[in-house]
Amino acid sequence: MKAQKTLFLLLAAATLASCALAPSSGFAPEVQPASLRTQAGAEGVHVTVGSKNFTEGLVLGKMAVIALRAAGYKVTDKTGMPGSQSARQAHTSGAVDFEWEYTGTAWTIYLGGKGVADRDKQYRLVRDADKKNGLTWLPPAPMNNSYGFAVRARDAKSLKTLSDVAKLDPAELTICADPEFFSRDDGLQPALAHYGLKIGENLPRANIKLMDQGAMYEALADGQCKVGEIMSTDGRLLSLNLKALEDDKGYFPSYAVAPVIATSKLDQSEGIGKVFAQITPRLTTKALQQLNAAVDVRGEDPAEVAADWLVREGLVKRD
Repeated sequence: MKAQKTLFLLLAAATLASCALAPSSGFAPEVQPASLRTQAGAEGVHVTVGSKNFTEGLVLGKMAVIALRAAGYKVTDKTGMPGSQSARQAHTSGAVDFEWEYTGTAWTIYLGGKGVADRDKQYRLVRDADKKNGLTWLPPAPMNNSYGFAVRARDAKSLKTLSDVAKLDPAELTICADPEFFSRDDGLQPALAHYGLKIGENLPRANIKLMDQGAMYEALADGQCKVGEIMSTDGRLLSLNLKALEDDKGYFPSYAVAPVIATSKLDQSEGIGKVFAQITPRLTTKALQQLNAAVDVRGEDPAEVAADWLVREGLVKRD
């Protein structure tokens, strides 16, 4: 979700030309409307749904495809586009009509702003700025898929916030992180400095253990480090019994996800907004952790995971 801006720009043209609109899978289960009703006039409206190709993006994208079809819209499934910049260009060019997008990504990567920790302010900034791009941001979900830090459940009674971590004896503080996060301008080192910890001064460099993300979660769960870098909606937080720490001094920007629809398409059918008004408020951080875990931990198909969740929520039903 939050790869380096320069890398996005270098890769955008190539990915768009080669496969930006190639879906990872056009499959989406057939369902019927339940509390999610068919919208008046939907049968005459065609919506092309895009998404990025990481787990959460795929699950949310398939959720939109399934829900819009259940509401009576004709939907083209273009979920699974490679990379944020290719997805963004597809959206702003009109190649897709709808995507879920993250407020922090849009503001810092697409629109060139500085991250804002206040979720409501961050949302208003992107909503207002994207009007000129012909995009309407509907209200965001309560979830937040941000970088963060976590500890094992056994340590969570004494360590609840990043300020608590900063008070630890440096000899006790080992941190697992991936190399990109360590070197990012908005990553590990400035985050620690925000809380008064400076690597090489009051925190030894040897206390930082760099590894890939897959190993990082396991290392934290195994006690190889006291604190580990995480993404706040990662399903492994649940499966490995890890507890996210509160960013109590507001270093990380808000990464709330919101439905973003081409304004011209919303003008055709206000019912699109009504569909997502029933879905978005249910997308809590815990709900996304569970959905992601179904794919990443249990190996389930993202489209089936999305459909099962909509069924459990009573929004649609299986035939």
